[in-house]
Amino acid sequence: MKITYTQNHIKEVARQLITKIKSKTLCFYGEMGAGKTTLIKAFVQELGGTNTVNSPTFGIVNEYHFDNGTLLGYHFDFYRLNNETEALDLGLEDYLSQNVWIFMEWPEKIETYLPEDTTHIHIKVIDSATREITLKK
Repeated sequence: MKITYTQNHIKEVARQLITKIKSKTLCFYGEMGAGKTTLIKAFVQELGGTNTVNSPTFGIVNEYHFDNGTLLGYHFDFYRLNNETEALDLGLEDYLSQNVWIFMEWPEKIETYLPEDTTHIHIKVIDSATREITLKK
């Protein structure tokens, strides 16, 4: 499945993807500045999350909640990892064992540990305003 969109349509894209995906574990691929965090922000908003969404580049993981305080999910940015075993040191297996949404940026850094049912979302920059998503399972 491929979707081409601009920033103005990102909420609709997130809404459409939510209806198509089967897994709550989503991996986002794309070059720096492709819009991974922006798309994750749209997902969190469409799912009803109340947190401000920022890339967890320095903290590695952010936690998001619903209005009532219930956990919506986790957002990982593995860009700064030197090797994939560092993800285990962060407790990745514990995060993945919960029935919550998992959003991962730079998942290629931890490929060995990705669950089989992961949905892979590849973002390609078409031009400064346009992106193309390819959804893979």
